[in-house]
Amino acid sequence: MTPASTGASTTVGAAPSVPVVDSRMTPGGSGYRRMSFALFLAGVATFALLYSTQALLPLISGDLGVTASEASWTVAVSTGGLALFVIPMSALSERFGRRTVMTASLAVAVGLALLVPFAGSLTTLVALRAVQGAALAGLPASATAYLAEEVRPKALVTAIGLFVAGNSVGGMSGRVITGWVAQEWGWRVAVGALGVVAFGCAVAFRLLLPAPRHFVAGSLRPGVLFRTVRAHLADPLLRRLYGIGALFMTVFGGVYTVIGYRLTEEPFGLPQGVVGSIFLVYLVGTVSASTAGRLVGRLGRRGALYLGGGTTAAGLLLSLADSLVLVLVGLVLITAGFFAGHAVASSAVSRTATHGRAQASALYQSAYYVGSSVGSTVGAMAFHAGGWSGTVGVGLLAVAGVVGITAVGSRAAARRA
Repeated sequence: MTPASTGASTTVGAAPSVPVVDSRMTPGGSGYRRMSFALFLAGVATFALLYSTQALLPLISGDLGVTASEASWTVAVSTGGLALFVIPMSALSERFGRRTVMTASLAVAVGLALLVPFAGSLTTLVALRAVQGAALAGLPASATAYLAEEVRPKALVTAIGLFVAGNSVGGMSGRVITGWVAQEWGWRVAVGALGVVAFGCAVAFRLLLPAPRHFVAGSLRPGVLFRTVRAHLADPLLRRLYGIGALFMTVFGGVYTVIGYRLTEEPFGLPQGVVGSIFLVYLVGTVSASTAGRLVGRLGRRGALYLGGGTTAAGLLLSLADSLVLVLVGLVLITAGFFAGHAVASSAVSRTATHGRAQASALYQSAYYVGSSVGSTVGAMAFHAGGWSGTVGVGLLAVAGVVGITAVGSRAAARRA
């Protein structure tokens, strides 16, 4: 029988169309909730360990007999180690998997955290902190790449915002815990206690994080890695996002490295425990980061970045007052603006990169933590030379850079339109 007599199609090998089902996670599902909480805990551990000495710098200065700028190296080398190793660690995650690399990174970082209290000199302490920062490099880029692969695009900004919110909770809880513990038992017991907390977060993270379903192993060949990195650096939008992340973190790193010295000195003269509690303002960052998706929906990416930069600048100017209330309001605004801007920029990197997402995120994280190292070091030097107003001046210059880069992006978008 011929096709004409049966009414059959003459197309050979035709198959009925089957709707493609997106199996990636969405908000509301049990896997999404487990994943969100696991990465939230990873963010808590990362920021708590990375900045474990920041609130304790005045005590470290007194115990080891070093200046503020010298003690600030215990923060700068940890963030610098992360910045230096984040790209190699992202390459390992492309080959061995995001969950494997994140688990190993946390395990090594926690082990080093339990050794830090026994450092007998500034040199030993700085060396341990540098290696700890390098170990933590496996977390940020791998986490955002995991989310980009396992979460549907519409939920990506919110998911990354929750991870960044975990960063803010880690930064806050680490400083509050160390502040009060150090007031009673010294800075060594304080950082040891933080290591125990991070150990609990690491165990829970490994038990909760769902196995990846969409990961495809890549190559470890240096040539492939080099070409991927070069392609990302050739993208003007990605370059702008990297610069924005670095400048936002320059402000944040400088402010929170120096604020302990300012508040323990006159006219405030606060005790160490109270100074540690000041970091409760990080909770504002938890809220601003987790709502970044809605902010972008209302204002657009560039509008959200302008708002983040303006809020940060307003906070810097308010913090110049000799009123503790105004200083606290300033810290709230700085924290809210920073975390909102960071969540917007980092999620934009994940959405912009169409290949080599781990490397794209790693470049962002590298720039981000270079900004932290520069901010903590230059901010401390500016404080030593000109007091708090010097640190604020450094921060305002960085915010001006954020606004300038965003304006360049706005003009580029207008030309394309």
